[in-house]
Amino acid sequence: MKENSIKEQVLHPEQTAKAAVPVKAREVTEENSDNCAEELDERICAALRAASDKKALDIVVLDLREVASFTDYFIITSGTNVRQVQAIADEVVEQLKKQGTRALRVEGYNTAEWVLVDYGDFIIHVFEDKARRFYDLERLWRDAKQISLPPDVAGSDSSLRSEQ
Repeated sequence: MKENSIKEQVLHPEQTAKAAVPVKAREVTEENSDNCAEELDERICAALRAASDKKALDIVVLDLREVASFTDYFIITSGTNVRQVQAIADEVVEQLKKQGTRALRVEGYNTAEWVLVDYGDFIIHVFEDKARRFYDLERLWRDAKQISLPPDVAGSDSSLRSEQ
């Protein structure tokens, strides 16, 4: 059923945008963080945990606040194949939806080479591994500060991506 919610967003983005309620970044306290980094919003932490739960590879968080005006953070990660990329995107959307946050837009889900999930103040990029190496967003946004991952996410398979 999760797949249907993302397909609905892809097919009817205008309805999804109306339902989305942008929320300002909130301070994450020890009580609600589940070991998440202090500088990250609880929604970003939930997205990181959801991606990690689906064995996302090489999770990176970029702080774009000083280099871009369209969003505050990028979460960049990858999967080994199309099904895993879709599963990561599905899990992130589902977990954030449970917290009351809906995506403004989802793009690329059907082909799943690069799925972009836009939450306004942060954007999640889920790549198939080859596409990630090709587009290399980390290099493109190299002026952005890279945020260290929370311990509950840092222990995932994030170190397994091979650099080529």
